[in-house]
Amino acid sequence: MKLSIIIPVFNEEKNIREVISQVKNIPISMQKEIIIVDDGSKDKTREILQSYSKDPSVKTIFQDKNLGKGSAIRRGLEEAKGDFIVIQDADMEYSVADYPKLLKPFLLEKAQVVYGSRFLGKISGMRWQNRLANKILTTTVNLLYGIRITDEATAYKAFRRDLIQKIPLKCQRFEFCPEVTAKIAKRGYKIFEVPITYRGRTSKDGKKIKLQDAFEAFWTLIKYRFRN
Repeated sequence: MKLSIIIPVFNEEKNIREVISQVKNIPISMQKEIIIVDDGSKDKTREILQSYSKDPSVKTIFQDKNLGKGSAIRRGLEEAKGDFIVIQDADMEYSVADYPKLLKPFLLEKAQVVYGSRFLGKISGMRWQNRLANKILTTTVNLLYGIRITDEATAYKAFRRDLIQKIPLKCQRFEFCPEVTAKIAKRGYKIFEVPITYRGRTSKDGKKIKLQDAFEAFWTLIKYRFRN
């Protein structure tokens, strides 16, 4: 079996080497395919990624301009060849040590979709505003789509490739999370959740998501309840 790890990247020169190193050294038995999509970085991220050009385990795609995280993920999904796909942020907020937990439901329970829930696991460094926004979005998706999950906005989302590549995604920015959750729920697929560890960072550290993205996510959940 093979695992495709999609890493959308934008201006992560401080973290990208460490993220790649950690992902390459995850202790799992599956073959790994690392797909990095640089979303028009303006710092030294691109220069660093070019140094992996001869590494057969790392495939790097360079987008000409910054189109957004959702666009980068969609581009990575087009390239993925693994049996399973994990979305991996490049900001070091999530621990790769949780990969075995993410993959376990696929192997033991024939899951189609697995989310890593921060609220079932351990959280540090999350501002109360972000915590509140997360709770509102999760409550909204549960009410609108008749599901029961605890963390709609988690970045650790994993899928069977044959499922996720059939979902028609249109996201450009951070609305990937609500769009993919809405469309999976509407199609009747169960979302398995496993506890993960989360260590939040601040905008000073490079965190890019903002309050306006929470409003966009809320609207996305409502929109796709009534639109395909």
